[in-house]
Amino acid sequence: MYVVTGGAGFIGSVILKHMEDAGLGPLVCCDRLETGDKWRNISGRELADVVQPPDLLTFLSDNKSSIEAIIHMGAISATTEADADLISETNIRLPLQLWDWCAHHQTRFIFASSAATYGDGSMGFDDDGSIDALAKLKPMNAYGWSKHTFDRRVARIVSEGKIRPPQWAGLKFFNVYGPNEYHKEGQKSVVAHLVPQIQKKGRVSLFKSHRDDFEDGKQLRDFVHVDDCAALVMWLLLNPQVNGLFNCGTGQARSFLDLANAVFAAMKVEPAIDYIPIPEQIRDKYQYFTEAKMARVQDAGFIHTFRSLEEGVMDYVSNHLIAKDPFV
Repeated sequence: MYVVTGGAGFIGSVILKHMEDAGLGPLVCCDRLETGDKWRNISGRELADVVQPPDLLTFLSDNKSSIEAIIHMGAISATTEADADLISETNIRLPLQLWDWCAHHQTRFIFASSAATYGDGSMGFDDDGSIDALAKLKPMNAYGWSKHTFDRRVARIVSEGKIRPPQWAGLKFFNVYGPNEYHKEGQKSVVAHLVPQIQKKGRVSLFKSHRDDFEDGKQLRDFVHVDDCAALVMWLLLNPQVNGLFNCGTGQARSFLDLANAVFAAMKVEPAIDYIPIPEQIRDKYQYFTEAKMARVQDAGFIHTFRSLEEGVMDYVSNHLIAKDPFV
């Protein structure tokens, strides 16, 4: 049995699809579905159970002899969330409890970290999971801090030789885009925001630059398709000897202008772009450059051809965002 927390969410639901396609199971989704269409993210999956987060530890206890791995994607992931107590409880306390459970029951544990742990990027984007390297990073929001705090705790546990899961791996996801993110509203990828703008008025708005060393629209991100993220999780499940904290990006930064042009191309519309100021409340926390260093996971054996930005956007727009059924 495999348990995916946040399994009805964006990355979690796509991981469930990849696991089902690979014949892994039974599959259990742990998530809150609430009153919207989030349930549609998992409507095509064959699931053994759907568990509410408050019931997760009881479920694990009742099924401890059957659980092969926990893939922990559940989190408060909004970088704008202001309730630090809620973030701490969800993004630090719960993963610590799951780590301890997996360690004591010798269950494999794969968990989501984030590129938000790198802060403004001044210390680079090297996924060095050592205590000293992690101590140098300075996240700029509570979400990034919470993920970073758990990463640092794992590093300490491992360095001191304390009991740990038979496999553990954390993934620092960069700018993920792709199907099943529709419930994320303001936290959806830029691709998902641009398509309705083009449909409505034939043009889009991008943030202008407030730095002399970047032109408008030339801010850079490591945009990675969600299927490529799921491919890394699948590789880890097939390689239980691999442990560590790894980046999950393409390793190639691309501009928001490149992204917008790819969306226009996918929709067969001539590019038309307006540049608007970055809101003052996020301007001092805005990242102008992110790019994953992928050498560590490649050295561990993950050989994978990531989709180019143009390929990924074309697939997402054509087969999902403007399709009759956008879900996978």
